[in-house]
Amino acid sequence: MKERIKVILVDDHAVVRAGFRLLLSVAGHIDVIAEAERGEQACQLYLEKQPNVMVLDLSMPGIGGLESIRRICSRDSDAKILVFSVHDEMVYVNRAMNAGAKGYITKNSAPGILVAAIQRIADGDIYIERGLMKNRPAQNNAASYRTLIDSLSAREFDVFLLLAKGLTVHKVADELCLGYKTVANYGTQIRNKLNVSTVAELAHIAMVLGVMKK
Repeated sequence: MKERIKVILVDDHAVVRAGFRLLLSVAGHIDVIAEAERGEQACQLYLEKQPNVMVLDLSMPGIGGLESIRRICSRDSDAKILVFSVHDEMVYVNRAMNAGAKGYITKNSAPGILVAAIQRIADGDIYIERGLMKNRPAQNNAASYRTLIDSLSAREFDVFLLLAKGLTVHKVADELCLGYKTVANYGTQIRNKLNVSTVAELAHIAMVLGVMKK
């Protein structure tokens, strides 16, 4: 039996939240413990309810989704936030992931994607909907990624895997028993070697290579 997952839904449209709640109720192991329609409410409810996963829209009144992600993650670096948005442009994905989100799916995705994404994020993984990376340059395929990954040292590869899973530099440093500055330097070297700049791109490479589940 799957462990139950506590979820907070954040969207400024009550009808949308009702649809989310109905969809998640079918999963059988996901409990919607609270709802919010503004970013400020989301931040407060997160602290009060401590959900396993928060499902959050980006376009909301008040401080908005991105600032909500930043505020929540600044208070809890282990926060697991899934963005569920109408925006499918990479600029939104990158901004959300860099703010601290652990996943990104669109409202045009198949119904089962929401449940799958929540489960994956609750399990500690990153989840980016397939197709959102479609605008990456053509040379970024598995073969070229493998060549780039092979250029990483053993320690750089360790750091790469943890960063791709969404761990902060501080968390990676603790996990590998390294200094913060050392990990930060590794992170810069890795991004330069792989020619990327965001967590979303690192996660995409890891998923393409099969070193992190899709």
